[in-house]
Amino acid sequence: MFVGEGPGQNEDEQGRPFVGAAGKFLTELLESIGLKRSDVFITNIVKCRPPNNRAPRKSEIEACNPYLRSQIRLINPRIVCALGTPAITTLMGDEYSASKFHGKSLTKGEVTILPMYHPAAALYDASLKETIFHDFQILKQLLENRETLNPSTPKSSEPSGKKQTLEKWV
Repeated sequence: MFVGEGPGQNEDEQGRPFVGAAGKFLTELLESIGLKRSDVFITNIVKCRPPNNRAPRKSEIEACNPYLRSQIRLINPRIVCALGTPAITTLMGDEYSASKFHGKSLTKGEVTILPMYHPAAALYDASLKETIFHDFQILKQLLENRETLNPSTPKSSEPSGKKQTLEKWV
């Protein structure tokens, strides 16, 4: 399962997530690890495009949280890839960011969250492209790792003493 920030203009017009340039790059990233878009569920933390494509406000994120939580419960993913800092902080807590925690998974119960840069980040900063490809290799390893698919012991790479927020999602 992939969770991004929110729909852009193309996504809003077509009613599907990640259909613009970032979506094309996401498809390339998925293919680099042997997956197709039809193999994964893609959603966003907010379900409609904020005005002028601005970042979603906390109140907008909170308004969409029940729907996102329902999606996570219904899909019941083993791995949730949080794409970009807004998705990462929504799923993991305010102390997390893409720049500090990309590629470092957090496992709670049977769900692993893998924070990553949003694919659009590489469109604005080409130096991140290699980093994002590397993080997708980490995802591939997680998918291949039987222990992750059937975890018996929760693992955590979260900052010590910080609030744990995954419980609200599962």
